[in-house]
Amino acid sequence: MNQHLISLPILLPMFGALVLLLSGKASDRTHRRLSIAFTVLLVIVTLLLLQRAAGGELTFYALGNWQAPFGIVLMLDRLSALMLSLTAVLALGCVIFASAGDDVRGSNFHGLFQLQLMGLNGAFLTGDIFNLFVFFEITLLASYALLMHGGGKERVGAGLHYVILNVAGSALFLIALGVLYGATGTLNMADMGRRVATMSGDQAALVTAGALLLIVVFSLKAALLPLYFWLPRTYSSAPAPVAALFAIMTKLGLYAILRVNSLIFADSDAESAIQGWLWWSGLATILLAAIGVLAARDLRPLVAYLVLVSVGTLLAAASLSTTAATTALLYYLPHTTLICGVLFLIAELIGQQRGKAGTRLVRARRLHQRYLLGGLFLAAAVGVVGLPPLAGSLAKLLLMQAAEGSARLWLWPLLLLAGLSALIAMSRAGSVFFWASYKGEVAAGKVTRPQLVGVVWLLASAPLLVVFAGPISHYSQATAEQLAMPQVVIQQLLGDEPTRDLVQSRQPFHDQTQGDTL
Repeated sequence: MNQHLISLPILLPMFGALVLLLSGKASDRTHRRLSIAFTVLLVIVTLLLLQRAAGGELTFYALGNWQAPFGIVLMLDRLSALMLSLTAVLALGCVIFASAGDDVRGSNFHGLFQLQLMGLNGAFLTGDIFNLFVFFEITLLASYALLMHGGGKERVGAGLHYVILNVAGSALFLIALGVLYGATGTLNMADMGRRVATMSGDQAALVTAGALLLIVVFSLKAALLPLYFWLPRTYSSAPAPVAALFAIMTKLGLYAILRVNSLIFADSDAESAIQGWLWWSGLATILLAAIGVLAARDLRPLVAYLVLVSVGTLLAAASLSTTAATTALLYYLPHTTLICGVLFLIAELIGQQRGKAGTRLVRARRLHQRYLLGGLFLAAAVGVVGLPPLAGSLAKLLLMQAAEGSARLWLWPLLLLAGLSALIAMSRAGSVFFWASYKGEVAAGKVTRPQLVGVVWLLASAPLLVVFAGPISHYSQATAEQLAMPQVVIQQLLGDEPTRDLVQSRQPFHDQTQGDTL
């Protein structure tokens, strides 16, 4: 397979964003076709990369042929391939749904959408922690504009809150990078992990401080308690396809935590502090988000709180730092991301046919397509609650089996309580929307073909994750085992010679294959 393929998940959406932004005078139909075409190509490329990573091969791509740790390196392993393919699949459903009319309520929707994909894919592929910050910023810049697409007082207010918090998070990110670079002298994550493993005393304490700052930043991105209060208002105010795409944004924070914790801070003094933070914050997030699910009086905030329940579950699993727990986490990750994304889209369809009542849990006129929407809502509700036989129930069973000792006393009741809360809330919402409506005039509005295709595309993931549960669970387990062996990544990327000696001697680096001084 062509070695340059690893760069296409970044280059494709970047080129697509340029084409779409520069073709501003083209028709809406042209923009839609181009955006969908670029996203379909992205799905194909990411699935090819997923197939390549499934064999266990680690792929590195040195930009400008400057080898690590001196140059920028892209790294493809099982985890990054999983995140790339998940993002592309979610994005395709969102962009098709948006092509029904949400994209023309503001300007440059499709160009910004592709720019968001570029930032997400770059963050999943980079092996350099400073470039992780750069791609975070690209993602955030695009998300600011997408969040306020179409305008409106509520949307602008939520967007301002979102911007302020993330600017503060970016400042903390830079401070953390400065601390870690000062302690280690490198920004390459594999090289940093090699050096951190040999540190002690004051250097180790400095690394621990930088690590905890990083985890706070990533917890803000993942919306972990006490840093989650921005999410319900932001997600419920965003346009439906944007909110659905944002379902992967919290998983970006989770990915960053998994990456730095396994590659940089494994077996260091910082690891135990990180695990403690993630464990108790994750449990608290599950509990308060479950209360938020029950208290929600609108379907959009209800779905946003369900996203928070999944965030707490995933990060509590990550804190256990065992292969079994990470396997359960990775199996649950695609299911919860796609099912929460499709729920935002279904909420939009319901709101379109309820007039002024929108998605509020109040009585309104009967829906024009109540059987179609009722079926879609029921399928998504069963998936998000985690009822058998769908993947949510299997993943939670795996997670409860992975919890050992005292962890079971905390995790089991909270997972069951969260599932019960989701069941009660979704049952109440379904009864209000489809049974407790006024008799008489039927609401106007109709589900368009692009909207239906986008919803069905994402909703089809629920049965597929069950049908292919065996291969997916094997892939998840292999990914967890790969994350548990960071020394393999370090050795393949940097070789056996200590990189610390190379940096301190300041000798020119020689390409071993060509013998040229770079």
